[in-house]
Amino acid sequence: MAILKFRVYFEEDESVYRDVVIRHTQHFRDLHDAILKGFEFDNKHKATFYRSNDHWLRGREISLEQYDKEYKAPPLLMAETTIGSEIRDPNQRFIYQYDFNKNWTFLVELINVSKEENPKVIYPSVSRSEGIGPSQYGTKGLLGEKFADVEEKYDLTQAGEGFGVKDDEGEDVSLGEETTEGGEEEV
Repeated sequence: MAILKFRVYFEEDESVYRDVVIRHTQHFRDLHDAILKGFEFDNKHKATFYRSNDHWLRGREISLEQYDKEYKAPPLLMAETTIGSEIRDPNQRFIYQYDFNKNWTFLVELINVSKEENPKVIYPSVSRSEGIGPSQYGTKGLLGEKFADVEEKYDLTQAGEGFGVKDDEGEDVSLGEETTEGGEEEV
C-alpha cells in the first residue's frame, strides 16, 4: 500500500507547514481532518480542495459537500474521493481552502511516496510541524485562557501615570517606598 506524504504550507508564510502522511486509499475527508488537526483548527466550517498544477492554478474541486454556488463542473465529494485517484503527477499539488468567510488557504504538495507502512503510525498523521500556525480566531485562541489570567494578576491600571513617583523635593522615589521626615527610606 502506498503512503503519501504531503507538505501543507500556510499560504501567507511558507515557513509554516505541516507534513501529513496518509494512505493512497484514504479519502480527502481524512486529509481535511488531518490538516485541521495539524494547524489546531476546529471542524465547524466549509472546506474544499482544488486540484492544482505547478503554478498553483485551481482546477477540479473536491468539496466537503455541494455548496450553493455555481460550479463549472460538479465537485467531487471529499468523503467519496480517494486521494490516490486524484494523483496525476509525482509532485501533485492541491489548494485547500477552509472557512470561506476567513478564506484560510493552504498549499498542499506531494513530497514523497513510500511503499512501506509504519506499523506504529495511525494514518493519516502529522509527521512534522514547522513554525507557529495561524490562530483561527485571533490572538485569544493563540494565547488561550492563560493570557486573561496574567492580565488580571498584573493589573497595570492602578500604577497611575508615568513610571515613578517624585517626593516633595522632586527626588525620584521607587514605587512601594515611602520617605520619612529625615529623608530616609522606609520599606
